[in-house]
Amino acid sequence: MFLTITTTGSDGRPATDLGFLLHKHPGKAQAFSTAYGTAHVFYPEADDGRCTAALLLEVDPVALVRRGRGKGRGGAPDSALAQYVNDRPYAASSLLAVALSTVFASALKGQCKARPELPAQPRPLRLDLPAVPARGGAELVCRLFEPLGWTVRAEPVPLDATFPEWGDSRYVRLGLEGEHTVAEALRHLYVLLPVLDDAKHYWVAPDEVDKLLRAGEGWLADHPEQKLITGRYLARRWSLTRDALERLELARLAEADDTAAEEIDNAVEESAETEAGEPAGTEAAEPAEATEQAGGTGERPVPLAVQRRAAILGVLREVKAARVLDLGCGQGQLLGDLLKEPRFTDIVGLDVSMRALQETRRRLRLDRMPERQSERLRLVQGSLAYTDARLKGYDAAVLSEVVEHVDPPRLSALEYAVFGAARPRSVVVTTPNVEYNVRWESLPAGHVRHRDHRFEWTREEFRTWSGEVAERHGYEVEFRPVGPDDPEVGPPTQLAHFRLAADRVSVPAPARPASVPTTALTPAKEAQA
Repeated sequence: MFLTITTTGSDGRPATDLGFLLHKHPGKAQAFSTAYGTAHVFYPEADDGRCTAALLLEVDPVALVRRGRGKGRGGAPDSALAQYVNDRPYAASSLLAVALSTVFASALKGQCKARPELPAQPRPLRLDLPAVPARGGAELVCRLFEPLGWTVRAEPVPLDATFPEWGDSRYVRLGLEGEHTVAEALRHLYVLLPVLDDAKHYWVAPDEVDKLLRAGEGWLADHPEQKLITGRYLARRWSLTRDALERLELARLAEADDTAAEEIDNAVEESAETEAGEPAGTEAAEPAEATEQAGGTGERPVPLAVQRRAAILGVLREVKAARVLDLGCGQGQLLGDLLKEPRFTDIVGLDVSMRALQETRRRLRLDRMPERQSERLRLVQGSLAYTDARLKGYDAAVLSEVVEHVDPPRLSALEYAVFGAARPRSVVVTTPNVEYNVRWESLPAGHVRHRDHRFEWTREEFRTWSGEVAERHGYEVEFRPVGPDDPEVGPPTQLAHFRLAADRVSVPAPARPASVPTTALTPAKEAQA
């Protein structure tokens, strides 16, 4: 197998900087032992104007067979000759990708101790590989590399030049030209060579997902062929592919929100028993008013979270909603209540946190649920900071204890995504009433009820926001208390019910606010139970 990497120099940037980037001296020929043979690195040319580094991988067919134990293409136990006579020593495949990670490990990571400023500098690069197996032909090669900014030359290799009527083989002569960092170029090859070959010479273990995400950082999440790349790289192992796609979508959402993936995927708390919206440990111990509301019997009061879900279900029944969105569904408590009532025929749970969706699947036992019931529910990963065509056409949407988790500058994006773009007939919003916090004995003064709350509104602030949203988007809004309605500080939870105004239902959605992101959400996966 053979690969050359060529770059040209300019004033102040000699081409021989390639030696620093690859950590291989242009004046030396070096050999490295790999699991399946020997890798040689040398420089056919090296001066300030032009420098070419070559990687020649000599594969030992006997070692390949012994280590592979007869597995892989041409390795069937009953085909002894095919185990030794095949394309593995010649065609660039996962064997070359492994050699790249072995020989150019520091270059792949973008590290250069001698010249730390070099790895981040894009430079003109040309990559040449004389024989690349391409299951999908030259057209697939272009689909994989062109979105990454490469100019692609993929020439099909004929089966036999003497007999052109035999047609082309599945191999191409590959040439790539573009302006990239060396690390980017190596990562592209590391991932896409096995993808083009659609085979790996070794067993694909769960740690391959981490390898893929490391090498694909910065480009795979937005690649138009993301699903094909992920599936082929992971040898079509569905469980690994699903894990990789979910993590890629989380990374994309985190990048869009300019935050860390760990922060955006924080919907599952350490204790699944504590629900967002109340201080930990208080859900089962409401203030005295709750006991009085229960009839003064001294029985254990109904938890506020249960009262909140009951209030939401009451509104949904009133408006005769059948198709319902639970936006920011968390761990799926409301989804479970919706599934209990046959009137709700199409239920969607959306959350930005894949961990929360996984917890929902576990809690609702979707894998054991009767098919007729599970068909009513879909779990979708997505962000309410972006419009999403999947959310249009529903009777009602619920934002239960969601808005207070959104940074105030991004509320306009959520507002437009729900009220302006998705535009359900009814929207139910619940949020804590900060005035009621003085009634929580376990909540220190000045603290919000949940550490992830960006704010908590007074009744007046919530009514003001709701009224402005309703006016901008053609809705009418009414307010209801949830929990004991304290005469001094109001209820612990405040609920707003938005309904499209009867005389404005046909009015087109308002223009998008300038501050709202325009990128449409591309789901990594829409899981149907």
